[in-house]
Amino acid sequence: MSALDEEILALMRFAAERSILPRWQNLRESEIEEKAKGDLVTIVDREVEEFLSEALEKLQPGIAIVGEEAAHSDSSVLDRLSDQCWIIDPIDGTSNFAKGSGHFAIMLALADGGETIASWIYDPVRPRLLTARKDGGASVDGEKVRAAASGEDPPLLSAMTRFMAPDQRELFEAEIAPHYGKATAPGCAAEEYPQVTFGDRDIAIYERTLAWDHAAGCLFLNEAGGKCARQDGSSYRVDSNRKGMIAAANSALWDEFVSRLDQSGYRPGG
Repeated sequence: MSALDEEILALMRFAAERSILPRWQNLRESEIEEKAKGDLVTIVDREVEEFLSEALEKLQPGIAIVGEEAAHSDSSVLDRLSDQCWIIDPIDGTSNFAKGSGHFAIMLALADGGETIASWIYDPVRPRLLTARKDGGASVDGEKVRAAASGEDPPLLSAMTRFMAPDQRELFEAEIAPHYGKATAPGCAAEEYPQVTFGDRDIAIYERTLAWDHAAGCLFLNEAGGKCARQDGSSYRVDSNRKGMIAAANSALWDEFVSRLDQSGYRPGG
């Protein structure tokens, strides 16, 4: 691991040991809130984001900070996404964490000019650190990795259909889903991107593409040799408010899936 990776890991591990793990399966109801219907936040999300924001400012002064909870409180924080910035998801998979089951992780990305250039995903339960550098490959705990498909026929597909517009969801379920095996979405992008990379599923489709949910995982998959891009083939930008993203274990799977989407008339945000 690089010196920066070691420093980031130390910060993530400290945040996990101080705030996350002591409350894992030990949260009180008063420590959980609903920001919007089905969108939870806990006292731990806020603690971890505050700690990482302060620590990253000390680590590399002058780089903007974009945290999920800060952006929820003040939408002007999103204006920083076009600058050089750290993007923090203090707990990805908050709903899993809050109910005490399933996967969750801390996600951190470094972006410049709207493009993700480095990322870190730390799962404190395994524990495991995923890292990626733009044009520098992807690693797990310092060991380089390459994406691999599941080998299943038909390929395995995970789809967060609840975020699709009703007519597009109906179209997707009638015209696209029957061509694939069903993989259950883990409710955690920090878990699903590795699952696509490591062959637990072949394809994942997303409607919402918020920077803290996708910057780190999208870079990790691409640098491992998979493909993560918009339906039109364009690269993901953290400062774009476009909807829709497809992640696949390789380009062939991505191309076939997108061809089906295009032929069916499916459009994200439609």
